Amino acid sequence: MGFTIGGTRGISQIRSGSRRRGRTTEATAVAEYTGLWGWPVVPGARAAAGRCSCGDEGCTAPGAHPLDFALEVPAGATLDEASKAWAEVPGASLLLPVGRSFDVLDVAAFAGRRALVRMERMGLPIGPVSLTPDGRCQFFVAPGAAAELPQLLYRMGWDDADLDLHCLGPGDHVTAPPSDRAGLGPVQWLRAPSLDRAAAPPQARLLLGTLAYVCHRSHP
Repeated sequence: MGFTIGGTRGISQIRSGSRRRGRTTEATAVAEYTGLWGWPVVPGARAAAGRCSCGDEGCTAPGAHPLDFALEVPAGATLDEASKAWAEVPGASLLLPVGRSFDVLDVAAFAGRRALVRMERMGLPIGPVSLTPDGRCQFFVAPGAAAELPQLLYRMGWDDADLDLHCLGPGDHVTAPPSDRAGLGPVQWLRAPSLDRAAAPPQARLLLGTLAYVCHRSHP
């Protein structure tokens, strides 16, 4: 599907034929994130056939970055407020800003799924966990993890290991279900938010040892 070429810069950066959905399914999802979980939502670009709706042919993150003209929907917004805001950006993807209510530990999907099973067996506290269509698992943890990650890995003896493990923090965004990411397909929840998981995600140190171990064992 192509992108609308409208009379304004904002309209040209969103997908055509999606205004009704933007006011229903997506607006309801926005209201869930803002109203139930207390997370702000940022309207994001979409991609199709490798082309980003932002219109920049040199875009380095097609379909996976905020729309620079759109306003954030703040935490606490109601369904009516979310619907009104999303009607201004029909077809936008839902992005969650990282570094406020949570940081994100990002690992390969194969390792993330294995680690999640081990964590459940060990009874570790687990926050929301998402699965992206480009093969990544994203574990939501308490904010501050990105700044602490090098020191945490050093204390656990994993600082010199070749791990496919990264931490997203302030300034980063993650695509939220049910939105499509980068034209590859929808993001899904492996562990959906709940009142306890969203309000108080676990400290990164509680999950990091298991994630690092499984990432190391899964490395080719």
